[in-house]
Amino acid sequence: MLAVVLALISALGYGGSDFAAGLASREASVLKITVLSEGISLILLLVIVPWVSTQAPTSAALWWGALAGVSEVVGTMALYLGFRHAAFSVASSLSAVGSAAFAVIAGLALGERPGTLALIGIGLALPAIVAVSASPGETAPADPAPADTAPAKPTPAKSRPTGPTPGESPAADPAPAGTGRPGSATGRHALGVILGLIAGAGFAGLFIGLNRAGSSHDLWPIVVAQVAALVTASIAAGAARQLSRPTRRTTMLAGVTGATGTVGLICYFLATHLGLLAITAVITSLYPASTIVLARVILNERPTRIMVAGLSLAAASVALIAISGAG
Repeated sequence: MLAVVLALISALGYGGSDFAAGLASREASVLKITVLSEGISLILLLVIVPWVSTQAPTSAALWWGALAGVSEVVGTMALYLGFRHAAFSVASSLSAVGSAAFAVIAGLALGERPGTLALIGIGLALPAIVAVSASPGETAPADPAPADTAPAKPTPAKSRPTGPTPGESPAADPAPAGTGRPGSATGRHALGVILGLIAGAGFAGLFIGLNRAGSSHDLWPIVVAQVAALVTASIAAGAARQLSRPTRRTTMLAGVTGATGTVGLICYFLATHLGLLAITAVITSLYPASTIVLARVILNERPTRIMVAGLSLAAASVALIAISGAG
């Protein structure tokens, strides 16, 4: 039961991180925000972890942590590219569902056997993720946007991105549909689907890597994951020349992104070592729901009917999983 509660808190943290990053992306590049938030998160972890970790990590745990950090950044960059080629709801849904599905497969392969109610809950969670990730009236965007104005709602290494700030829609793709050429609607959509799946695999790598790294008494692997993510993001930002000095507002929003994402990261790490990977990863992947709620409360954005249905499915999914865990 505690693992379910921690996974829910993780989803809330990741959703809050996405929301803050979505606001920041309106005035700065996703790479710049990612580097800033990763750096802030690393500072927070270095303040917290030495006081709560009761054992030193093994070399295997450190390698798994590094793999988790790199996998997440690769997934994030793939998702950003996916947003430029397909509808946001397509790329984000595939990434969220893909990360949950790959984690479930990995958990079963590692010998995990969730109960019947938990399996039903996992089955309900997958369409719930699709529903809460969808944005109304989306079509595939036109030409790729410049790096400094990417329309994606960025997620640092802690959070799994779900698309733009709720309510935003990219421009329609002017290319003729059905041609299958890379510049056509069909070709761009297919590329967006592939990139969405790659993003899902990257985020699953984060979930699996943290699950295999250390234990609930050893938080050093998440510090290593943050270092790896920060280095990877900094290299990408440097190559794209996106390391200019940020504004005060961007720094503030990046700070909120990093802080809330750190909560999500720590809670997921603890949850996945107290419960099953197949369950904790799926619950954490419901983080788009908290982004929707924040957008409704703070920005007064109204969720669509499909989003409300997704929230209802998510609640039913968590209830079934919790009941299974309590039993």
